[in-house]
Amino acid sequence: MVLEGLGKSLRNAISRIAGANSIDEQLIEDVVKDLQRALLQADVNVQMVLQLTKKIKERALDEKPPAGKSTKEHIVNIIYEELVNLLDNGEGLKMEPQTIMMVGLYGQGKTTSCGKLALLFSKKGFRVGLIAADVHRPAAYEQLKQLGEKVGVDVYGELGVKDAPGIVKRGIQQFSDKKVIIVDTSGRHALEGDLIQELKDVAAVAKPKERILVLDSQVGQQAGPQADAFHDAVGVTGVILTKMDGTAKGGGALSAVANTKARIVFLGVGEHIRDFEPFNAHKFISRLLGMGDMSALIDLAKQEFEGDADIEDASRHIMSGRFTLKDMYTQMEAVSKMGPLKKVMSMLPGMSKMEDKIDYDESQLKLKRYRVIMDSMTDAEMEDPRMIKGSRISRIAYGAGVDPHDVRDLIKQYEQSKKTMKGIMGNRKIRRQMMKQIGSGELGQ
Repeated sequence: MVLEGLGKSLRNAISRIAGANSIDEQLIEDVVKDLQRALLQADVNVQMVLQLTKKIKERALDEKPPAGKSTKEHIVNIIYEELVNLLDNGEGLKMEPQTIMMVGLYGQGKTTSCGKLALLFSKKGFRVGLIAADVHRPAAYEQLKQLGEKVGVDVYGELGVKDAPGIVKRGIQQFSDKKVIIVDTSGRHALEGDLIQELKDVAAVAKPKERILVLDSQVGQQAGPQADAFHDAVGVTGVILTKMDGTAKGGGALSAVANTKARIVFLGVGEHIRDFEPFNAHKFISRLLGMGDMSALIDLAKQEFEGDADIEDASRHIMSGRFTLKDMYTQMEAVSKMGPLKKVMSMLPGMSKMEDKIDYDESQLKLKRYRVIMDSMTDAEMEDPRMIKGSRISRIAYGAGVDPHDVRDLIKQYEQSKKTMKGIMGNRKIRRQMMKQIGSGELGQ
């Protein structure tokens, strides 16, 4: 999870409000100190922390809760709003036809971010082209070619040619049929004069709508000066922060970039090509505080299951009151496609309260084991698990290479899931929403 340590510390501070018998000035003072400690440990700028917590304290003491909201709810909402205000510098990158120029120093994750961005646009239905204009790093062209092959996107480059503006010009001509063109530019260990000139020349040829700076979040508060320097050179329109998965320094980079009024557009949250999240201050803070992000979960599901008939079939079975092991198998496959279990669960409201009670690694292994067990079952057994008894359990366990106890554990989990699904479908609001999605073809799209 992004900034896991900071999120846990913030949630612990807020839990003091939820568990208090009454709200008084001393409690607010204690919570503010907890917030300060959490933010400073995450390397957030000291002055920003003091300004933020001062505003939270003033509002918590002076503002009265609006009608229908308790004092506790109001104070939590104040904390949420002020944290959002700290990071909210405008809307993210628009998913529309455009040319994007990527800039950054060596080792920041720029080329990898090009591949991640290309995958994101291609999944939205755009024809994408990548241009390898990093003419100084020997492996840059080959790395971009490999990324292009991985995500199914064409790459243009000229091995051994040092004329970056010329490569970009010819690449744009080659990609006249592409709706989105992403230009990977050269980096340095420092922003030197010849690099600045090259970037200006490339920008003059590419005429990019977006000039995106890629920054390694582990540079901490130095992200601010780097963002300023690149902005002065080429007019940065957005920032991608990489290596945001769990690093404490990420708080410093986030706040430093936000303080420059730069627009953070994406977060790199892992090495996998899919570990890339659009940045939205409201959603980001909501997840940090344990409020979940259901819209992000739905977006992720739509990306992963486009045209997946099995997902729609499973949904219709559940709607009709049926829930078989086949449907459970489909659900497990869906969860595994969406990424690490901890990432998926963090998007569910309230799951942060369970984080110390869940062994995510063990749960992930158990899901894999269950799928292997179900692969050893017949279609009839998958459709009617009630017949799985005695010798069938022994046969299935032998075929899956597990203990019979594991098969019984799966059946027990299935019965619990079936009961849960029955309860969910008893909620008329949820049932109507699912019927609407199935009817309009939104599920699996």
